[in-house]
Amino acid sequence: MVKIIVFLVGLWLFGGWPYLSGPKYMKYKDPKQSIDARVEDLMSHMTFEEKIGQMLQIERKVASADVLKKYFIGSVMSEGGSRPAPRASAETWIDMVNDFQKGALSTRLAIPMIYGIDAVHGNSPVSGATVFPHNIGLGATRDPELVKRIGVATALEVRATGIPYVFAPCIAVCRDPRWGRCYESYSEDPNLVQEMTQIIPGLQGDIPDNLPKGVPFVGGREKVIACAKHYVGDGGTIHGIDENNTIIDTDGLMRIHMPGYLVSISKGVSTIMISYSSWNGVKMHTNRNLITGFLKRTLQFKGFVISDFEGLDRITSPPRANYTYSIEAGVNAGIDMFMVPKNFTEFIDGVTRLVKIKVIPMSRIDDAVKRILRIKFMMGLFENPLADYNLVKYLGIQEHRDLAREAVRKSLVLLKNGESPDGPLLPLPKKASKILVAGSHADNLGYQCGGWTIEWQGVSGNDLIEGTTILTAINDTVDPETKVIYEENPDAEFIKSNDFSYAIVVVGEHPYAETEGDSKNLTIPYPGPETITNVCGVTKCVVVVISGRPVVIEPYIGLMDALVAAWLPGSEGQGVADVLFGDYGFTGKLPRTWFKTVYQLPMNVGDPHYDPLFPFGFGLSTKPTEKSLKSSQ
Repeated sequence: MVKIIVFLVGLWLFGGWPYLSGPKYMKYKDPKQSIDARVEDLMSHMTFEEKIGQMLQIERKVASADVLKKYFIGSVMSEGGSRPAPRASAETWIDMVNDFQKGALSTRLAIPMIYGIDAVHGNSPVSGATVFPHNIGLGATRDPELVKRIGVATALEVRATGIPYVFAPCIAVCRDPRWGRCYESYSEDPNLVQEMTQIIPGLQGDIPDNLPKGVPFVGGREKVIACAKHYVGDGGTIHGIDENNTIIDTDGLMRIHMPGYLVSISKGVSTIMISYSSWNGVKMHTNRNLITGFLKRTLQFKGFVISDFEGLDRITSPPRANYTYSIEAGVNAGIDMFMVPKNFTEFIDGVTRLVKIKVIPMSRIDDAVKRILRIKFMMGLFENPLADYNLVKYLGIQEHRDLAREAVRKSLVLLKNGESPDGPLLPLPKKASKILVAGSHADNLGYQCGGWTIEWQGVSGNDLIEGTTILTAINDTVDPETKVIYEENPDAEFIKSNDFSYAIVVVGEHPYAETEGDSKNLTIPYPGPETITNVCGVTKCVVVVISGRPVVIEPYIGLMDALVAAWLPGSEGQGVADVLFGDYGFTGKLPRTWFKTVYQLPMNVGDPHYDPLFPFGFGLSTKPTEKSLKSSQ
């Protein structure tokens, strides 16, 4: 008994008493400590295996609480269309995310994981979410403050599903509309793209005055980590071929494709995603000069750099031809977190081996892990790792739908408005005896929203998205006595046999994403051209084009009385009717040049061969009708 007392007194005298009275004090768990101090302390406790785990982002289908615990996984993500159930509720998303998180928290050091999702125009993979216009439409608004408000709303709707990380915004400068991701770009003009990075403080929050600018910042549980992508030059590939080679000198790269990143970093963007594409033949995922040299050292980017989906695989051609080389090249280039959705144990084994034989220096691993941990501490993830249900109420709320409707109104670009002695066709009269609505896109929410909506490649129809089609919006806007006839693809005889006051034709592209959207001809799919010809050849018509980029319209424009570029407006089609019928005026301006023929491409404002159908910045204006003005007063 005496020996036990002596031992306990000795333990207390030499500072060992906390082991008996409770958990040992760990500096990294103390929110009163500085972020740098917490990072250094946590790093000092981590094993090599725990560090490698932090560098991984795996897909939810291969993730589980046990997997996260066993491999110390730092992040989980949803690839396009990957969700816990076909129509999963916000609560179901939260339960899934929290289950993964509990696995991470059950590890020795309880380092929380980050869940990421492609919320590129609202929380669009989730049923019931508000779907905002794609970036090309937002570029047409010329309204950075509106885009910031969309960022605020998107952050709330993403947090409503328990997710703290979005792979957005895309700040590519699309220089060729044949590129299948062109609608993810705000503009062909780097200055306009810079202005639209205002979405970043919307998503993450404004950096407080007492904090330095240019340091990653996320302002609380209603905000999300943003990701500027795809670094760098993804919008400048040859012939607009996705993931291809951007051939441009250093001056051109810095003048056209880099400015958006400078501004994004100054606004505190937390992560930057690397492009699949190459610059002058060098894969961006291997470009140490641009990632470590320019981004991290010259621009002093303090957040973490993330690969694109299976980005390591695509370093070689064919993909995965030499995975060991790909790991070496990607890690040593300066990428910190790797989207390795499935074969993550191969990554772990490969990095372990390459560090052991000193091909990858341990200092490179430590740099990556410090950057990832810094973001996790900065956003308060250690203090609040589990999502709760308090924000579920924000998913798809009316306030956000009203905001999306406003964005639609401001994104519409009026390209033609009558040449006849009768004067302009728009705004349309709400009171008419009978009007025709035609076209494949008039009553299809999936077509209205485009790619990256519910599924990676988008969907067709009205079953999976909550919103208002353009046809429904027209019916809700016209006078109750006006008869609206909808015929998707009427023939000329049908139109001649009816005495229509005018027709609204809504046609355009079918949904697509990434390489699937690459197009050499940029034509409107069948039966769009036939619908335009049949309808506009017989009666007064306005054609509304739903597309992710300029498309071939020059052969048909003479038939049209009015032409509207509506881009990919999203779930709130009422915004289209608001402007067609004069409740609001047309204000949108082209964010990119509208070509005459594809043989002119690439063609951007300032080029010597510039000869557009409609130039960059073009857009006719209308004023709201007097009745609409009076009703709004």
